[in-house]
Amino acid sequence: MTIISISLNEEILKELDKLQGSMGFTGRSEIIRAGIRTFVQEEKQKRELKGKYNAVLIVVHADEFDDQVAGIKHDYEDLIKTHLHNKLDGERCMEMFFLDGDSKKIQAITKGFLTDKKMDTVKLVAL
Repeated sequence: MTIISISLNEEILKELDKLQGSMGFTGRSEIIRAGIRTFVQEEKQKRELKGKYNAVLIVVHADEFDDQVAGIKHDYEDLIKTHLHNKLDGERCMEMFFLDGDSKKIQAITKGFLTDKKMDTVKLVAL
């Protein structure tokens, strides 16, 4: 087993400790390993998509970053069948994109949002 070191801000650390207690993990390392396993499994599943798919892409971001969302959205208009925009509160928005098309393009739009550090949450559900 290899030991790695990570830095976490106080907000993430508090949330991690809450999850640890509520989910019954015995320590921080255990919950971090579980999170990494889940992330690796989800990413592997996305990479293995082949051919034509339907999917739902959920993106949460601060209201001020609507322009970044519009830029990525513009590049994939042929893939997006429906787009819903919803204000979660005064400062955050949730976008739901219903996608229909080639798995490589679905992976590309997802990566576009995932790699944009201004996005808070990006979740792809392949159907």
